[in-house]
Amino acid sequence: MSDTVTSGQADLLLRLARKTIRDHLTMDSDEACEPPGDDVFDEEGATFVTLKRDGQLRGCIGNLEPSGTLWESIRRNAINAAFYDSRFSPLTEDELADVHIDISILSQPRPLYYTDANDLLVKLCPGKDGVVLRHRGRGATFLPQVWEQLPSVELFLGHLCRKAGLADDCWQTEHPEILVYQVQSFAEENK
Repeated sequence: MSDTVTSGQADLLLRLARKTIRDHLTMDSDEACEPPGDDVFDEEGATFVTLKRDGQLRGCIGNLEPSGTLWESIRRNAINAAFYDSRFSPLTEDELADVHIDISILSQPRPLYYTDANDLLVKLCPGKDGVVLRHRGRGATFLPQVWEQLPSVELFLGHLCRKAGLADDCWQTEHPEILVYQVQSFAEENK
């Protein structure tokens, strides 16, 4: 994405995500879901849609690379987060009112070159960097928002290794590929 999304555009995208989920639940038509004439919605964008209920994760799906326009990406990831995140059962109509939606628009991931575990500890920016870890055909990512729950770099990387199906200390004992990215994130107002 070349431009940042304004607060008005962010509100539209949040409403789009909620409407897309509601329409999927009620089998309503998507006829009113064409993007407004704003060019930013037609740009390609990598996004994640995160759903929380009572402060707990309820679904999170996205893509690290652009896959269609920003508008299409939000719609697709909203449906996938609500109904196809394998960690959770599909969202029900009764739950939707209690779900809080958060959207992240990602920068292009870039490799983080490091010499050893200590160097990696120094080079990561907690709270700012989203991190992709890849090793032995496995991979996982954490958005920068995950630093709120896992504030130490050691804890963050250990959980990321576990998410990838690797040993918690893989980041220390082996040399996984690390990529970092930043996000512009916005969320619905708390109810």
